[in-house]
Amino acid sequence: MHSAATTPAEYLAGLPDDRRPDVEAVLGVVRSAIRPGFEETMAFGMIGWVVPLSTYPDTYDGAPLGYTSLAMQKRHNALYLMCLYADTEAEADFRARWAAGGRRLDMGRSCLRYRRAADLDLDLVGEAVGRFDAGEFVELYERARAR
Repeated sequence: MHSAATTPAEYLAGLPDDRRPDVEAVLGVVRSAIRPGFEETMAFGMIGWVVPLSTYPDTYDGAPLGYTSLAMQKRHNALYLMCLYADTEAEADFRARWAAGGRRLDMGRSCLRYRRAADLDLDLVGEAVGRFDAGEFVELYERARAR
């Protein structure tokens, strides 16, 4: 569900009361885990963390390089982990560790879908988000783009 909010606070205020806590819980994990160099913003109607253009302007579409995004969708909430999408080793490790925890994983290449924050392994989510700082993520992006 696309939001017209221009700030994360405005986005959260616009969420239904019964869905807001599950987005806020994951938001807290991301904010605690995110490493230096990323900027919290609104992008594509979601709360997002990006490498700002002032740091890395050479993106394929001229938009800031997306790292992680969080959104409420119609039937679920979604955490977009581009940090895993860009690194197959990190993604495989995440999936294996998730499975070892006995939780059901509903995830595409980057989109981790959940209904309740309690459905998530929040420690593992925090580790995934905190895996790279902005410089490391740019290096990963450039390697992938060169292929």
